[in-house]
Amino acid sequence: MINDVKILSTEILSDNWYTLRKLTYEYQKKDGTRLTQTREAYDRGNGAVILLYNKEQQTVILTRQFRLPTFINGNESGMMIEACAGLLDKDNPEDCIRRETEEETGYKVSDVRKVFEAYMSPGSVTEILYFFIAEYSKEMKVGDGGGVEHEEENIEVLEMSIDEALRLVDEGEIKDAKTIMLLQYVRLHGIM
Repeated sequence: MINDVKILSTEILSDNWYTLRKLTYEYQKKDGTRLTQTREAYDRGNGAVILLYNKEQQTVILTRQFRLPTFINGNESGMMIEACAGLLDKDNPEDCIRRETEEETGYKVSDVRKVFEAYMSPGSVTEILYFFIAEYSKEMKVGDGGGVEHEEENIEVLEMSIDEALRLVDEGEIKDAKTIMLLQYVRLHGIM
């Protein structure tokens, strides 16, 4: 459908937190004509997300933390309930999600299962997320979680029933796409 894409120019608009680029590119349309467009793309790296679940208890582990972009877009408190997640940095997705799980939730998991990967906002953000699930038990709890101090994380760990989590989705209390996708995944695939 689109052939022969050529990047004509790239301008860095910001590299303060991550990198925001303005790109002008050209491509050939299906009818053979060439089209030139200019777009901005935000590169924050790739990430991983995990839903911890306990099949026997029918519970999941989620987190709650302040998210500035939601606050400035109408989320009155700025607080979001989410599945544990983090940026890969230089790790592979599996190592990243094991590390993030322990830092954020206090659970040390080893048997993680990748279920899919997805671009979350492909019109403007380069990030691809790797989605995982893992069973947890009380014996896997090795710390309090809450995040890493040097990253200035302030994360609350939540344990709730899968039914409660899905009710919070229905009521609009859980609005995070990656979390909704994983909750639906475990329900649709008969895991919980």
